[in-house]
Amino acid sequence: MIEHSFLQALILGIVEGVSEFLPISSTGHLIVVGHLIGFSSMPGKVFEVVIQLGAILAICVLYWRRLLHVVLDARHDPAARSFIGAIIVAMIPAGLLGVLFHDFIINVLFSPYVVCTTLILGGIAIIVIERLHLETRITSIETLPMKTALKIGLFQCMALVPGVSRSGATILGALLVGVERKTAAEFSFFLAIPVMLGASAINLIETWDLIQPSHAFIIATGFIAAFLSALVVVQWLLNFVSNHGYSIFGWYRIVFGCLLLVYFMARG
Repeated sequence: MIEHSFLQALILGIVEGVSEFLPISSTGHLIVVGHLIGFSSMPGKVFEVVIQLGAILAICVLYWRRLLHVVLDARHDPAARSFIGAIIVAMIPAGLLGVLFHDFIINVLFSPYVVCTTLILGGIAIIVIERLHLETRITSIETLPMKTALKIGLFQCMALVPGVSRSGATILGALLVGVERKTAAEFSFFLAIPVMLGASAINLIETWDLIQPSHAFIIATGFIAAFLSALVVVQWLLNFVSNHGYSIFGWYRIVFGCLLLVYFMARG
């Protein structure tokens, strides 16, 4: 039983770390993979929150120098203040909607069929946007106008629907408003820090009483797996999209979503 739970935790931790920052929907993959391997009971909810924190820690580790520079220099560096302002502005829309519709999202939208549908539609959107050959005007987060950051934040609201992908929504939104590919990905990474920390805090408060000492090993396994796999994926993604774009992720979403839809329909 312990070995089985360890393997489940390891698999889901890797799934979270790999999918969190790719535009393929980590929540969608966790719902589907968790369903397939039978990982749906406690510490399931707490586990999902903690492994997301593992993925976020990877961003903090990879970018600790840049983040530290922004915090320490914000008082006298306009570029650092612009960086912080863009993140704050972009996180507000999804933060407000997430609080207002939290129960509806959790109780109604967390469905394998919703995930399958949004995976497919999101994949089509990626392919279409990549073929538009959009003009690039912004090549750094420090030069991102507040109005543009707000537009990206509005796109992020779509990610409240499971399967859409938070990173996918913010990256595509950024591309549509003229942000260069690599900068769009990095902005998505940094925006994930406050957004996911806030969401994780809410979920941990709601489920704190359900945490038991016996869950510690399983939760720690998933956390470490998510952290290590995210470290690898983030560095790979920046190099990949700079040279190849995002279309491959669109095709992956369509194929994966269609296969899952057939699977769940066959199961009834």
